[in-house]
Amino acid sequence: MLSVHEATSKDFKIIQEIAYKSWPNTYGSILSKEQIDYMLDLFYSEQTLLQNLNEKGHRFLLVCEGALCLGFASYEHKYLNDRCTRLHKIYLLPEAQGKGAGKLLIDTIENLAKENQSVVISLNVNKFNKAITFYKKIGFEVIFEEDIELDHGYKMEDYRMEKKL
Repeated sequence: MLSVHEATSKDFKIIQEIAYKSWPNTYGSILSKEQIDYMLDLFYSEQTLLQNLNEKGHRFLLVCEGALCLGFASYEHKYLNDRCTRLHKIYLLPEAQGKGAGKLLIDTIENLAKENQSVVISLNVNKFNKAITFYKKIGFEVIFEEDIELDHGYKMEDYRMEKKL
């Protein structure tokens, strides 16, 4: 049976393991190995995760099947001081996809967003990520395209998607 619980800094190793296992599967046909390695180091260092948790107000959830963690999400209420909950990250182990774990994470965040008087959930997703189909299926719509420049000439080519609550 699937369960969701809030993660703490003690769970960062699990979050890092899931990210490092899921990113090559998610982005291997979209981004170079060098860009994947760079972004994993940038987004999932212990320092960055601590800063997200302690300074930026991000919250982390783990979805587990028994003792096995299948995936995680991070989100933030009152994103940009608005009535918006921002889904910053959601990743599942490749073998966990299709089991309902992603939907359970989104449903949990949606309920928390409503409790916090959010009227919308927003996220960015790579334009070539197969997850776009999943997001559309559960009610997200593409709002606009957004290219974000990173160091070393790397770029994130994203769609901003929103789901009204």
